[in-house]
Amino acid sequence: MTIGKIIDGKAFAATLRDKVADGVAGFVEATGRKPGLAVVLVGEDPASSVYVRSKGKMTVAAGMESFEFKRPDSIGEEDLLDLIEELNQDERVDGILVQLPLPKHIDEAAVIGAIDPAKDVDGFHVVNSGLLATGQEALVPCTPLGCIMLLKDELGDLSGLEAVVVGRSNIVGKPMAQLLLAESATVTIAHSRTRDLASVVHRADIVVAAVGRAEMVKGEWIKPGATVIDVGINRIADGEDGKSRIVGDVATAEALAHVRAITPVPGGVGPMTIAVLLRNTLVAAHARAGLAKPADL
Repeated sequence: MTIGKIIDGKAFAATLRDKVADGVAGFVEATGRKPGLAVVLVGEDPASSVYVRSKGKMTVAAGMESFEFKRPDSIGEEDLLDLIEELNQDERVDGILVQLPLPKHIDEAAVIGAIDPAKDVDGFHVVNSGLLATGQEALVPCTPLGCIMLLKDELGDLSGLEAVVVGRSNIVGKPMAQLLLAESATVTIAHSRTRDLASVVHRADIVVAAVGRAEMVKGEWIKPGATVIDVGINRIADGEDGKSRIVGDVATAEALAHVRAITPVPGGVGPMTIAVLLRNTLVAAHARAGLAKPADL
């Protein structure tokens, strides 16, 4: 039995961060200032707090300025919008990221819509979504852009390949499909309500699983020789001792007998998300300074 390749997202992300650091050095030399990333965290969610700390450390390690704004979950929507407007006007800030989810009393769409599209390094603003959908230059959501980088590194030219994206979120599924279309792949967006999902997945040369259900995509669904990008991060119980483990949306152990290559969970797509965030911040900084972005980004 042939076992498929494990795609090392950690290694690729480290290489991308090195490229960003080189680009930052060039930007500082050209402009006399560092690119700046502002991260807004509302509330005390432990996972979000850890993630924000990690972003801050990697931002500084890449040579950028890191600005963190922590607000209690009792903050009013208007106060949060006022903070966003301050960051829009702050010349030190090239990228603004509001950590999601937000408390239920705050309208996430209103907050995302308040971010200057030129500083929207998450790529969630409707202006950037529209630019991506119409094939124009845009700031692209970090996770799907990281996925397309991994796919191109593994497969080279994606033109003509059949791709199935399982998941239709605005954060991953829809932009992922747009990016694959831009590479001239033939794209199907499937989801949890797709009839005979197994057969839809089975015809794909590329499977991107981003549905948010633990090990939903079974190994036997995968076409032999397909490349699988597993975006899912799901915590499940591991035995009777109360411990848990992280798994993706794909049953990886089963899939390895079928795939050409697959991203692991953890260690696949996850590390790419922060690396691409840094990349997007550098690209935004170049655009705001009227400079062309580095060619290798």
